[in-house]
Amino acid sequence: MKALVRRPSARLAEGLVTHIDRRPVDVDLAQRQWQGYVAAIEQAGWKPVEVAPEQDCPDSVFVEDTMVVFDRTAVIARPGAESRRPETEAAEKTVAGLGYSLVHIEEPGTLDGGDVLKIGSTVYVGRGGRTNADGLRQLRAALTPLGATVVGVPLTKVLHLKSAVTALPDGTVIGYAPNVDDVSVFDRFLPVPEEAGSHVVLLGDDRLLMASSAPRSAELFSDLGWMPVPVDIGEFEKLEGCVTCLSVRLRAID
Repeated sequence: MKALVRRPSARLAEGLVTHIDRRPVDVDLAQRQWQGYVAAIEQAGWKPVEVAPEQDCPDSVFVEDTMVVFDRTAVIARPGAESRRPETEAAEKTVAGLGYSLVHIEEPGTLDGGDVLKIGSTVYVGRGGRTNADGLRQLRAALTPLGATVVGVPLTKVLHLKSAVTALPDGTVIGYAPNVDDVSVFDRFLPVPEEAGSHVVLLGDDRLLMASSAPRSAELFSDLGWMPVPVDIGEFEKLEGCVTCLSVRLRAID
């Protein structure tokens, strides 16, 4: 198991914010928090693979937005924010070097990887923020032949779909209800008590990587039989970041 990660830019504090008020970011603290995040992934058995840093791209640490990986194919994104488009080049080279086939989202399509939530063969795509209708169409065209069912999801309240919802290992979608446009889109939806509790990364063996800023959500997951692994990502949360967007989890290729 491998996970793409990318070190924070020295310009991290200049990162884009859209749905929250800007707050000062401590870049040195963010660097330490990133190291703690990578360590937690590594301790769970994942091998971190570093994408070359992009110092001129403040948001480049959010490497998930550069691609969508399904089976052995990596769909290289075309970010909705023009300033973030240079982030994809090094990420593409890295994933190609690991043996993945490549597909590209082309103009006029836009797609951010953070807008894509995969649950088995179902791929939910947030539509309304950084991902446009043509980006959704192109992703559907790329993934349907691979066996995926691609479902568009309305998105107006947060930056990315995975800012609103992620999923537990059993496929239950979790989210902070005020941030979710339409919970009926999902077969099973479990509301969580904190916004930061909406975001989990499945580490395997029932372990859930999640932000330490959501202790009540962690207690809920523990009560349901899952094993929360909390990490402090407070400086990234100031930039609308969460645990999902700091890595791209990759399946092994035989």
